[in-house]
Amino acid sequence: MTERTPLLHYRLSTSVNESAEQSPPPAGNTVEQDTASPRRRSTLNRQPQKLSTFFGVVIPTLLSMFSVVLFLRIGFVVGQCGLYQTIAMFLVAYIIISMTVLSVCAISTNGALDAGGAYYMISRALGPEFGGSIGIMFFLANVCGSALFVLGLVEAIVATFGIPEDGSVVNSYQVLPSGYWWSLLYGTAVALLCLLVCLVGAHIYAKATFLIFLVVMFVLGTIFISFFAVRPHAISLPGSATANPTANATGPGPPTVANFTGFKLDTLLGNLQGDLKSPSYSIPRGTITAVIFTFIIYNLLSLLVACSCDRILLQKDYSFLRDINVWNPFVTIGVYCSTLSAAMSNLIGASRILYALARDDLFGKVLSPAKRTSHSGNPWVSVLISWFLVQLVLFSGKLNTIASIVTIFFLLVYAAVDLACLALEWASAPNFRPTFRYFTWHTCVLGIVGCAIMMFLINAIYASASIAFMLLLLLLIHYLSPTSSWGYISQALIFHQVRKYLLMLDVRKDHVKFWRPQVLLMVSNPRSSVGLITFINDIKKSGLYVLGHVQLGDLDTLPSDPLQSQYDSWLSLVDHLNIKAFVNMTLSDSVRHGVQHLLFISGLGGMRPNTLVLGFYDDCLPQDKLVDSSLSMSRSTDPSSSSLDPEQQHPPFHFASLRGSGDRKDSGQFGDGKVLGPQEYVAVIADALKMLKNVALARYFNHFDRSQALFPPSSSPGKGAVYVDVWPVNLLRPDSCSYVDTCSLFLLQLACILNMVRAWRKARLRLFLCVEEGRSVRGTEEKLGQLLKELRIKANVYTVPWDQQVALHWQRQGGSGRKQPLDTQDDEGEEEEEMVEDNEDDYVNSFPSNTTRLSDEYLSAVNRLILEQARPPPAVRFLYLPRPPADTRRYTTYLRQLDLMTQGLGPTLLIHGVTPVITTDL
Repeated sequence: MTERTPLLHYRLSTSVNESAEQSPPPAGNTVEQDTASPRRRSTLNRQPQKLSTFFGVVIPTLLSMFSVVLFLRIGFVVGQCGLYQTIAMFLVAYIIISMTVLSVCAISTNGALDAGGAYYMISRALGPEFGGSIGIMFFLANVCGSALFVLGLVEAIVATFGIPEDGSVVNSYQVLPSGYWWSLLYGTAVALLCLLVCLVGAHIYAKATFLIFLVVMFVLGTIFISFFAVRPHAISLPGSATANPTANATGPGPPTVANFTGFKLDTLLGNLQGDLKSPSYSIPRGTITAVIFTFIIYNLLSLLVACSCDRILLQKDYSFLRDINVWNPFVTIGVYCSTLSAAMSNLIGASRILYALARDDLFGKVLSPAKRTSHSGNPWVSVLISWFLVQLVLFSGKLNTIASIVTIFFLLVYAAVDLACLALEWASAPNFRPTFRYFTWHTCVLGIVGCAIMMFLINAIYASASIAFMLLLLLLIHYLSPTSSWGYISQALIFHQVRKYLLMLDVRKDHVKFWRPQVLLMVSNPRSSVGLITFINDIKKSGLYVLGHVQLGDLDTLPSDPLQSQYDSWLSLVDHLNIKAFVNMTLSDSVRHGVQHLLFISGLGGMRPNTLVLGFYDDCLPQDKLVDSSLSMSRSTDPSSSSLDPEQQHPPFHFASLRGSGDRKDSGQFGDGKVLGPQEYVAVIADALKMLKNVALARYFNHFDRSQALFPPSSSPGKGAVYVDVWPVNLLRPDSCSYVDTCSLFLLQLACILNMVRAWRKARLRLFLCVEEGRSVRGTEEKLGQLLKELRIKANVYTVPWDQQVALHWQRQGGSGRKQPLDTQDDEGEEEEEMVEDNEDDYVNSFPSNTTRLSDEYLSAVNRLILEQARPPPAVRFLYLPRPPADTRRYTTYLRQLDLMTQGLGPTLLIHGVTPVITTDL
């Protein structure tokens, strides 16, 4: 049962499994396979072991809050701070606790919980990176906390039953040897006792904690009775508290006795200044009950202590509750039991966190042994690993140096729980609807702020180091762990914010000063378009970039949408090429209609494509430039490959083979593997221009290699320099040589944008100015230079005489009567051309066109002119793209003319701009 399984399926299958008797699994099943389906096994073995609210939540929470602090430090706090400040301190602490408890209750009532506690909540809410890093810190905090309580118990035992280091035995029961190695031996024995209890499982642990709970509550009851039953008397202060003289040698010596006065007003005035059956049901009720109960007990005990004990007694004697008890050993037993319970609680908590981390596979095979469980579901390997680490910590002896770090680790975990609840609340996801509703985002923020303040008040250096350690773990998990299926809260938050800002992005407020290219690149097959995809990624200038694809088909004749299965391959392509692009695909009866669909619907709000980029229509066979090493794996005949995960079996991108390849059987609609004809191709260009979209045609980018273009060898003609050539003139209309129309400025803008990209900053722009004899060359060059200066575009301007090429054009216009060598049309065809030419003005949206007036000689001459100026050759060229003719019957001729003009030019962009994109205003 995976986390993507529908809830209805999950509930039905669970109910069936719970009601039916299941046969034991086959003997061949491994432990790992068994633990991979804990739901199935839990119905047989672990279901009877579930704990109730009282045993599973109330008792562990009470024991964790009624630790040795209650018996050994409550008086010290009252003596040092006074009753007022003590109650204020409890209020602040319980406010922070309450805020975190509210967050825990909200998350726990929003879905089924599993082993791991706070780690499980945080990881499922904030994702594997944050949850895994917090989980490791929570695990280490529990390990060190267990060692701390073990050593605390050892010190308490040695203080009572141990022989002092000076050898002076006061009582007959002081028989235990003392020293570092003896303390280590006692600690090992206590840790082994905790290990035995935890190995048996959660049920025996609950019984053990229940017995300890009864003892602690009985001792606590005797303490309250003692305040009323014991008569006032003097108590000798410990020798360790009075051994050192005061700093003022002339003053009186320190007191050696203090009074237990009973209830007196003077005494009060002197102390005034200074695993579960139903987790979603049990956790809120049990935790809130325990918090309220302990808050009452702590404040009531503080009040009784302040009313009945001298301040000097509270400050100097940590164990004064033992001295005023009706029977002194009661408090000692309470200290031992609470400490032992805390040690076991931390040990079993650490093992459950480690088991949850191992089961989530966040660290690969490193933690795979920790997945093993017993027949009752107890993760015994995790318990052993946790005990081993506790034993290592015991070797350090005194743990005062890391006690602050352990506390900060726990505070960081509590802050992360608040953060998880805050993120779920702010994401406004419909599925976040906890049954516990007594929380808001304000309580979450208050809990986070409170935990952060406490962390830095305890120790700013340790707090900073803990946060840095958490961030380091977060980065490691982010880059090393596999993708999880839990869902990422970051995606929900991003969606929430993006939707809000998209609504604020008003297209009516667009201004030319803030224009940027938003590109829709049509890709037929990514295998031959890698060079073009990476190049267009460079000229988008932080704008929208959409990879569009049209698949021919009719949904009425198909059983399902064929695009859904391809979407993951396209996303893998985006990741593989490391580009920032979206993917948009459509199913259509023709490529032209598909491109129209994408131009209409791509984008959202103010983020819509304003530029269409198409590959050039020619007869060049495409070449596969997409490295797909995983295809060999998918074609492997190894039978063991079937045992892999489904995500690992499929290749990251699975695209059709290219036309012209050996395994491509279809010949396309036009007999050459193409699904698009020249007439429809030019119609796509005309459609885009009608929609007021800029159009770019990319030719010879199937061989484009970005690394080779940016870093040519020093032995090349340019000696390693990179050039970008711009021809901002309509070469198909030599009678209209304007450099300041919208299309020319659009060319300059795109070339400048490419030059602004970090990888292309070293490229030099070369602007070619076509001139004729008899015109002021210098004046035209100066005007163009002034224009570039005003537009803040740095480029070298080169004048190119093209009188010979223009003469060829006018020779055709002059009606010389000679047929062009490559012209295959007869006289009737020429008369038909003239007739069509006269009728072009009858078409809607007709624009001046030279389609019928250009000879092949002129186009070949222009092509040679461009090639002659390329010394050294550029990395890419930008050429002016004329509008398609208004007469659709001239589309094929128009495309052939573009083909002749760009023949053999290398990577070239033919660009036509329809929107103003440059301004000289501030």
